[in-house]
Amino acid sequence: MLRAFFRTEAGSTSVLLGATLLALLWANSPWGDTYDAFWHTPMGLSFGTADFSLDLRHWVNDGLMAIFFFLIGLEISYEVRLGQLRDRRLIAVPAIAALGGILLPAGVYLALNAGGPGAGGWGIPIATDTAFVLGLLAIVGARCPDPLRAFLLTLAIVDDVLAIIVIAIFYTESLSVVALLIAAALLAAIMTLRWLKIWRAPAYIVLGFGLWVATLESGVHPTLVGIALGVLVFVYAPSEYKLLAAGEAVHEFTNDPNPRAAREVTRRVQRAVSVNERLQLRLHPWSAYVIVPVFALANAGVRLDAETLRQAATSPIAIGVALGLLFGKFAGIALGTWLPLRLNWGVLPGNLVWGQLFGGAAVSGIGFTVSLFIVDLAFDDTSLHNQAKIGILAGSLMSALAGWIIFRMAWDRGGVCAPPEAEPEEELPDRLSVPVGPGDHVRGPAGAKVTIVEYGDFECPYCGRLHPVLRQLLDERRDVRHVFRHFPLRAIHPRAFPAALVAEAAAEQGRFWEMHDVLFANQRALTDADLARYAADLGVDPWPDPARQTARIAADEQSGHASGVRGTPTLFVNGVRYQGKLDRVSLSRAIDAAHARVNVAAAESDPGS
Repeated sequence: MLRAFFRTEAGSTSVLLGATLLALLWANSPWGDTYDAFWHTPMGLSFGTADFSLDLRHWVNDGLMAIFFFLIGLEISYEVRLGQLRDRRLIAVPAIAALGGILLPAGVYLALNAGGPGAGGWGIPIATDTAFVLGLLAIVGARCPDPLRAFLLTLAIVDDVLAIIVIAIFYTESLSVVALLIAAALLAAIMTLRWLKIWRAPAYIVLGFGLWVATLESGVHPTLVGIALGVLVFVYAPSEYKLLAAGEAVHEFTNDPNPRAAREVTRRVQRAVSVNERLQLRLHPWSAYVIVPVFALANAGVRLDAETLRQAATSPIAIGVALGLLFGKFAGIALGTWLPLRLNWGVLPGNLVWGQLFGGAAVSGIGFTVSLFIVDLAFDDTSLHNQAKIGILAGSLMSALAGWIIFRMAWDRGGVCAPPEAEPEEELPDRLSVPVGPGDHVRGPAGAKVTIVEYGDFECPYCGRLHPVLRQLLDERRDVRHVFRHFPLRAIHPRAFPAALVAEAAAEQGRFWEMHDVLFANQRALTDADLARYAADLGVDPWPDPARQTARIAADEQSGHASGVRGTPTLFVNGVRYQGKLDRVSLSRAIDAAHARVNVAAAESDPGS
């Protein structure tokens, strides 16, 4: 589900960017006056003497965007019941980070606008645009592992929920009690159908449309309808019975293809998957490639002439929005991540280090869709509209650039995985505490003059990058051997310890290095089922005696702690901690230097040789 979501949102970024540029070109072209004129064109429905009419921009903002928020509701419902939001310790960190990413941007904005005409726009810099963020992360590529994308998606979901609450509470000007009561009755009718397990799409469509109209007339923003209906859509994990029934139907159709069997296959396979997931699959492309780009086209057009830019350059509204997105989001998310980790309120998914988290915090300052949405609610004055939109564009561009730079710096420095806590203040030893012995896992000639001891973690991305470098060095250099010791970072790499157990099980059956290579070749597939499959492929028992393997791993961890190991990979070259970069050239130089020291020591111990 997450991978499909990533592909859809990331792939739509180019379409969304194109729609934004088209809106800017249109608004600044010789035909710029037609931009606002077109989107203010009225369009409505008539039923006898009753008339319901909105201009095109409001049909987009209040109508089409309800589908966008409906999808958010579907995603929330799925993640709470079956996905990442089930685990309170996993949700605690991104949830508090999202809260920080709302409070600090609002505070930065109000520091510049409190008491002024733009005070009501404090909600503009609070929202993160998921499509643009995931699109940028797709460009970042390997520098951003899947766990960071999952972390940011969870953060974005909580961010969206909080933004909707802000819209409902602070951007609802007046309420119609009668319309609100009608909306409540229609919502109750939808919940009753759900309770009775009546799944007739026409009934939900009619009631949903009536609920949208009643909510719009009540004064509450109708996007709340989308969230509410999305959360109410039923979601479940496929039961064994439904999977077996679907399998039997497929088997029957394979043996005797006919229209009746084909219809039965379709019916049973569909029932095996929840309505929530089927709706997400069908509606995500429409939302990502049509609805959100049309919203951008209708709202991103702003005049960028000299006078408008001059006003924006000195406008506390534009500056407040830009600084809120750039600095407020970064500081709020970074602080909101550090605090629950420091207080042990939650944990992070695997493969995350502070450089990646800082990069994610920076790109979360890309606020577009919901930010533009709130501009329309916060201001009636066109001049204030333009200033806020310029602030959104400037802050989003600077946040994207800042995130790109941070990811580059975190990657290019060579990187070491370590738990995202403060570095220990004690002075760490630089010598290997436990010499290489018979129980170690050794690859290379026994008489090699240079021994590289690696404390590693099978889920660590930097260990994964180092793996082919060490293999190449061992192939090129016959005077080098490699010793691998386990140091699974359980707080940030939840699959590292089970992988180490399987590697130790393989070691007892003479297949450690084969399993070692397989695990590093498949770092993103380390579930129990994956580990069992790798063991079966190598012909080993994956868990013959977990207590014995656990003790073996604990011995490696104890020696690592005594040697000052705090992150992975940590290398010792001939017993001395290696401090350089983890590339082939740098390691080759370290090996040459160690080789030279061995030769000098040998010459000094045997002057006559």
